[in-house]
Amino acid sequence: MAAAASSFMAATGTAVLIPRVPTAVRTTRCSALLPLPPSVSDAPFSSSVKLIPESRRYPLLQTKATEETSVDTGELLTDLKEKWDKVENKSTVLLYGGGAIVAVWLSSILVGAINSVPLLPKIMELVGLGYTGWFVYRYLLFKSSRKELATDIEELKKKIAGTE
Repeated sequence: MAAAASSFMAATGTAVLIPRVPTAVRTTRCSALLPLPPSVSDAPFSSSVKLIPESRRYPLLQTKATEETSVDTGELLTDLKEKWDKVENKSTVLLYGGGAIVAVWLSSILVGAINSVPLLPKIMELVGLGYTGWFVYRYLLFKSSRKELATDIEELKKKIAGTE
C-alpha cells in the first residue's frame, strides 16, 4: 500500500494521505442509560441480592395485626339485603344514587375542559391557594375562631341528621 502511494506521488507530483487505522479500534458510545454493574457470579438473582425486610426499611410504617379477621361474603350480602328491605323509598335511593353518579361524571368532564384551557388551571390553583389561606386565617389561626368552626360543624351535623 505504501509502495503504491509513493509511486502515485512520484507520477503525479501530489501527496496522498492514507489514514492509519489502529488494529484495535475503540469506539465510544453515548447513551442516556446507565451501564449495569458487572455480574459477580452466575448465581440466581435472589441469592445475589441482599433482601432487607420491610420492617427495617420503613420502621415508622410497621403495623401488627392483633387478631385474624375474615370477611364472609354470604353474611355481608344477607346484611345488605336486610338493610335494603328496611328502606321505605327505594325509588328515592335509586334516584339519589343515579344522580350522584351523573354528578361525578359531569364534574370529571368539567375538570377535563378546564384543564384543556392553557392558563385556567394555574389560575384555579391560585384561587385554591388564596381560599386555603383565607380559611386558615379565618378559622384555624386563633382559638376563638376554631371554637366557632367547631360549633358551625356541629350545627351542620344536626341539620343533616335531622335532629334540629
